[in-house]
Amino acid sequence: MKKPAALSRDAYRHFLSIPTRWMDNDVYGHVNNVIYYSYFDTVVNAYLIAAGVLDFERGELIGLVVETQCSYFASIAFPDRIDAGLRVTRSGSSSVRYEVGLFREGEQEAAAQGHFVHVYVDRVLRRPMPLSDAMRAALTPLAINED
Repeated sequence: MKKPAALSRDAYRHFLSIPTRWMDNDVYGHVNNVIYYSYFDTVVNAYLIAAGVLDFERGELIGLVVETQCSYFASIAFPDRIDAGLRVTRSGSSSVRYEVGLFREGEQEAAAQGHFVHVYVDRVLRRPMPLSDAMRAALTPLAINED
């Protein structure tokens, strides 16, 4: 399997600044690999909350992660500040593929990048539900065409 090349900031449509924390580092002196996924989750959910399409306490729909992947290119370590870039490369009737690039503050090339796929389901029944018009409208500014 060929490793993807690191993308630049201009490949992403939205950014969220996230400070690293002391506890994010592992014994090897860099942010532990599992923490990168929490940054992915943070940028996606912060965007959806700000857009008014995610009510994680009472909303009818919730997004379940069904696929995830991350490629690492350069270390991130506390006290780095990172900019998490976000874009959407695919949306189906009930699913969305979010792609995230993590950039050290001021750097143009991703230190890490990856994706996860949410399937939106009914909160109670856990059955896939169609994306609402409001959700589709919120995702539109993030959408890119993958050629």
